Amino acid sequence: MAKLPQLPVYYYLNHFAEMLGFVQRTYEPVLGPDHHAFIARFEGLSRDARCLLIRMINRRGAIFNRSLFDYPEIDDIEQATSDLMMAGHARVLGEVDYPGFVACLPKDVLFTGAQAAGRKDVRKSWAKAKFIDYYIEQIPFSTAAQHCGARKFIALDGTRPIEFLLYLYFGKTEVNLKNFALRDLGILHTNRETAFSARFTDAEEALASFHYNQILDSLEDGSEPVHRRAAIDVLSGPACGTQYANNLRSRAAHQTGLFFEKAGESDLARQLYRAGCSPECNERLVRLLYNTGDRTGAEDLLQRMIDDPASDGEHVFATDYYARKFGGRRTGVCTELLRSGRTITVDDTHRGNPEAGVAGVLRREGTKVFFTENVLWHTLFGLLFWDELFESTRMPSGFDWLPHCLKDRSFRRLFAVQIDEKLAAVASGASLPLILRTVAAKWGRPNGIFNWDHVQVEALRALLEGLDAPAIASIVRSMCDDFRGMRDGFPDLMLVQDGKASFMEVKAEGDVIRRNQLTRLRQLGAAGIIAEIGRVDYRFDPEQDYVVVDIETTGSWSNGDRITEIGAVKVRNHCVVDEWHSLINPQRSIPAKIVQLTGITNEMVRDAPLFAEVADRFMEFMGDGIFVAHNVSFDYGFMVYEFDRIARRFKFPKLCTCAGMRRRYPGHKSYGLGKLCEIYGISLDNHHRALCDARASAQLLNLINKKRSEEGYREAA
Repeated sequence: MAKLPQLPVYYYLNHFAEMLGFVQRTYEPVLGPDHHAFIARFEGLSRDARCLLIRMINRRGAIFNRSLFDYPEIDDIEQATSDLMMAGHARVLGEVDYPGFVACLPKDVLFTGAQAAGRKDVRKSWAKAKFIDYYIEQIPFSTAAQHCGARKFIALDGTRPIEFLLYLYFGKTEVNLKNFALRDLGILHTNRETAFSARFTDAEEALASFHYNQILDSLEDGSEPVHRRAAIDVLSGPACGTQYANNLRSRAAHQTGLFFEKAGESDLARQLYRAGCSPECNERLVRLLYNTGDRTGAEDLLQRMIDDPASDGEHVFATDYYARKFGGRRTGVCTELLRSGRTITVDDTHRGNPEAGVAGVLRREGTKVFFTENVLWHTLFGLLFWDELFESTRMPSGFDWLPHCLKDRSFRRLFAVQIDEKLAAVASGASLPLILRTVAAKWGRPNGIFNWDHVQVEALRALLEGLDAPAIASIVRSMCDDFRGMRDGFPDLMLVQDGKASFMEVKAEGDVIRRNQLTRLRQLGAAGIIAEIGRVDYRFDPEQDYVVVDIETTGSWSNGDRITEIGAVKVRNHCVVDEWHSLINPQRSIPAKIVQLTGITNEMVRDAPLFAEVADRFMEFMGDGIFVAHNVSFDYGFMVYEFDRIARRFKFPKLCTCAGMRRRYPGHKSYGLGKLCEIYGISLDNHHRALCDARASAQLLNLINKKRSEEGYREAA
């Protein structure tokens, strides 16, 4: 493992200076008098005082015990503290700090402090939360300060300018500079930009966005006082002149409104939802109006949402809710769509990964299947508009990966001409060469749209050649208008049959269709793209391939020992249909006790292939099979490790014949492979050789599957 680089002594001071210089250069029109005043005060501090201030900013909370400061690079902590207090960056504790003060005290101090204050009813066994409540309710701040050592503490003061400067840099309400250290250590990778553009060019937008972002962060506290403060701050907050700031305001209004709606304060919740005006706020407002008896208000709002929806999702909700509440329809559109889905029988070993089970069934029927979900459409979008997103657009900072024009929905406006040209190419079926050129030229370059490791060129080709070109252009056009609104909800699978592509959203028993999934299915359908629901019916599937595997190894430690032999038997409909076997060169000596156990010698494996040389053949043999072994975790763990060594992923459903026999054939003293073969008359002539043991385990699998099949018939009956 590579050794991490050593950070210089004043690394955090350098980071703060880097951030400060960047913000001053990039956001000069946005900075106000209070920000310039803070910068001037900061730059006038001694190095010790600057270091102490940044150390406190980088720590949690705003209250600090001075006696615990231990920073060897700061020569005079006391003088640095005094300098910060003189400059207004820190202060002694006051009444406003009381909750934070007692929260940072250990239990023993709280106990002895209360006793010193004459409170004899406190108990050492109390939880800290009970101590805090007791202090705030029963003990005045002045008394607590006297007996709990408040004179040792200081509080950060005037931090709002610092928080705003960090917000301008990071685009979120960061409270420390840890990302810089992670970057310098090589843990966090930054983009390659050398020139940057401001995420905010207008002071009003920046301040409004900062205001509502701070509200959103505060709501993580979850307490009633925080939500009441948030409600005031939302309703009295600054106007939002941009879509980005308005989205933040709407999110804050929605989250705060939910709290008061659940608390039964419907009037306040209605005010907050109306202040938000987002599809999410409108939905909650409609439901609240209807549930509190204002059917006319709910119907009027629904009509407006249907006539002029802010998004496809809002239109889906409004039409569905209107039909159920005012049109007489008894079931929701999500329920109806789910019920109308095609039922696909999938072997119940695929529980937990139904998409893989469905894919295997469809492949057996002759359909080509790609796992797509959101990745395929994101990849198409990113490759198609690479130049606009990553060559013509500057990132706000080195830590940003997603272009800000996608966050604030200005992409369409900024690049209208280029977008129309490329959409025309998509609609005419001429975009594939453009995309392939981008793949060849930009392969591996990090970006915030898609991961190159998940790019499937074959799937992109199948999409562009297997669907009506104008239909693809329609979906991509919607992504240009609101990329973040369409960041998820696309169907799980793309199916290709006779060159024609379609999509399937897989739903197992108990799954529901989420709103974003319903919206994508409707968008695809409206564009003329077939998109259906695949309903999974779990039961024993005799046509499912089971690959029964046994391995021999140099020892039992999967992270250190290596495989010496693999034997595999493929079972379908209770019959062996194929076998696979290979000795493996483990690239290390086989211990004598292992040679004695297995009979596999160093001479036997000296000229055998390396695991990397048989990996592709073994994966081809696995196909869409289920990995089966006796004590499956052992064999599967070794396979995962061997594939990890060659930077490959190994993931299959698993079935254990040992556990399966225990469950369905109980009562035996031993469930070792040898003992079970003896009990059930299964041949095991060459025990501890891979293919022999795999064949024997395959017969145990058939015993298990016979019982599973009978259980399935009983359930069906």
